Amino acid sequence: MIGVYFSGTGNTKYCVERFMQKYDPAGETYSIEAENVVQAICAHREIIMGYPVQFSSVPKILQDFIVENSCIWQNKRIFITATMGLFSGDGAGVLARLLRKYGAVITGGLHLKMPDSIGDEKALKRTLAQNQELVSKAGRKIEEAAQALKNGCPPQDGMGVLNHLAGLFGQRLYFYNKTKAYSDNLKIDGNKCIRCGKCVSVCPMKNISLKEGQAMPDGRCTMCYRCISLCPVQAITLLGKKVYEQCRIEKYL
Repeated sequence: MIGVYFSGTGNTKYCVERFMQKYDPAGETYSIEAENVVQAICAHREIIMGYPVQFSSVPKILQDFIVENSCIWQNKRIFITATMGLFSGDGAGVLARLLRKYGAVITGGLHLKMPDSIGDEKALKRTLAQNQELVSKAGRKIEEAAQALKNGCPPQDGMGVLNHLAGLFGQRLYFYNKTKAYSDNLKIDGNKCIRCGKCVSVCPMKNISLKEGQAMPDGRCTMCYRCISLCPVQAITLLGKKVYEQCRIEKYL
């Protein structure tokens, strides 16, 4: 078995790696950005796949990865882990439906509440202690789910019809366009930017470049919040106008 994930601020990477440590300590984990991830998927039948839910949907970068590599999912047995700030309804289910289109067998799903990664909005902001407790609870849930999968009775979070309706009417209908295409709303304050290039190096979309020394977005943001959480002067925003918290997983471990 291998773990495959897309992760923005580190929540999903942490969860998939924790799951693999419990389920198959010898198994490796791969970001979908890794050069050898497709070869790894082709070489393994069982996969733990994780992603951060965005507006009760799948990040555009992960949607594209699955569609562009549609031929590799046939008969793969996939357990889906979905991380979220609050509630998604069918977080694991929405990815399951996409993978089933290309022949994957979905073995189960796990929903994990983690620290909110949207650092430029006040909503869902918690204290450090509360976020640490969320991560601790998620760790316990991961261990239980890994053992349940070993025993042949994996959790089915997000897989039912009611979950589907909750995700659809809870957020997805109202925010459909948020993940249908890449966002062009990323903003970089030129008065704050110190031209360090950190945002350029971490962007999974190569969406940011230094032009005449100034960091500039190019209109293809997958809303992962990496750059916002790593900018040393908090010069970058996406959904809001001010950075309230930089939400890297390392803060909560």
